[in-house]
Amino acid sequence: DVQLQASGGGSVQAGGSLRLSCAASGFTFAHYTIGWFRQAPGKEREGVSCISYSDGGTVYVDSVKGRFTISSDNSKNTVYLTMNNLNLEDTAVYYCAAERIPSTFVTSTCTNPFVYTNYWGQGTQVTVSP
Repeated sequence: DVQLQASGGGSVQAGGSLRLSCAASGFTFAHYTIGWFRQAPGKEREGVSCISYSDGGTVYVDSVKGRFTISSDNSKNTVYLTMNNLNLEDTAVYYCAAERIPSTFVTSTCTNPFVYTNYWGQGTQVTVSP
């Protein structure tokens, strides 16, 4: 059974930290780009960050630069999103997704959720309180 499993969400106070995990089963992340996305109530799903599993290249949207770090553990076929200095605007359901994106297009497209048509994980809720 091929699936992505996102986990690690929770409730934290503003300024706190969380680490989300995205684990694959039934396939390997090799040659895939893994993206993290989030969707707040009443808002569209938006990209947060992505990592190219083949070369480790990373992309962050401006709102999370300097606070979030995406990383991978090849031995565990898992991608992490470490989120520091969380603020109220980070409250959302967070999803991970995997797609084969040609390397030429990774930087320009990997935070676009419509690019990911193969694998999506279930969401994990992140709630930041004052």
